[in-house]
Formats: sequence, structure tokens, C-alpha cells
Amino acid sequence: MKDIEFTLNSKEIHMNSEIKGTVTVSYPGRYDGVVINTTILDSNEHITYKSYNGKKISQNVSRLFINKDVMPENKAEFTAVISFEPKQEHEVKFRASIIEQHKEIESQIIFGNYSA
Repeated sequence: MKDIEFTLNSKEIHMNSEIKGTVTVSYPGRYDGVVINTTILDSNEHITYKSYNGKKISQNVSRLFINKDVMPENKAEFTAVISFEPKQEHEVKFRASIIEQHKEIESQIIFGNYSA
């Protein structure tokens, strides 16, 4: 097993539909948390993260850091949404990374498709 496992509920993403993801860390060393970055390719638009581990996020964030102190059993679940109307299909790159003292230890990338 890798030090980080990252999954999405669906790789087919549509406007205003909820995106759900799970990050599980099995890294044996100390780490500070995980960060999830998302890039919508061929676009200047952003994803908006709505919650993690059941806790609502009050401000709009396009980059999500989850401290390991709030990751029971080294697992984090999050929800997000993309809300702009696409004129074309976009590839969406999700990258989940383990962070230790401001350094990336390991990451996993998942690609999805965003369309109307």
C-alpha cells in the first residue's frame, strides 16, 4: 500500500454537483496533514471546498489543508463543488499530498472530467 490513497466518488463532474473524496494516509512517519489542490485545465475557474470530515467550511477555499489532528484513523473525507457553466469539457486535476514541515512527502493525482 502506498503512503497515501486518494479516491473520488465519481470522475464525471457536472456543474453544481457535489464532489466527494476520501484521503487515507498510512505514512509511518510524523506528518502535519494533507493538502488537496485542484486545477481545472484550460480554465481560470476554481473549485470550492465545502466541508471536510463533516465540518462545514465557512469561507470559499480553492486549496484545502486538513490537519492530521482532525483526521480520525488518518482518514479525511471532503466535499467540493464546481459552479461555473462550462462552454467545453475540461479535465480536472486533483492532487492530494502528505505534508511534513512544509514539505511534500508523497502525493497522488486523479483526473476527472467536467462538463455541462
